[in-house]
Amino acid sequence: MISNIFNISRINEGYLILFSGLVIVFSALLLLSVFFKYGLPFLLYIYRILIKGPDKKISDIQIDSDRRFTGEEAAAIAAALQIYLNEQHDIENPILTIKQAKKSYSPWSSKIYGTQNRVK
Repeated sequence: MISNIFNISRINEGYLILFSGLVIVFSALLLLSVFFKYGLPFLLYIYRILIKGPDKKISDIQIDSDRRFTGEEAAAIAAALQIYLNEQHDIENPILTIKQAKKSYSPWSSKIYGTQNRVK
């Protein structure tokens, strides 16, 4: 009788753990989906207001540029990047050959001597 009661309590305990785990997982998923749906756009809106200032539009912000940066420098940088990114280092033969190395027999590496029963 008592073992039957303990068995039922274990089953009820298992269901309690199952349902509490399901509630935790699905509530976390619901909370994350609400955050990504409403919270993230709100935070991005606040970020845009802080970055651009209260009176400016994003299209009104001027990008600072260096007046001494010429077209020749841009062309030299672009050419260096083109050479670097398209450079082929080595042209190797794509055929692999595997050669078996010959191992000389050594009694020190032989396992047969350790498997024998030596009774005196």
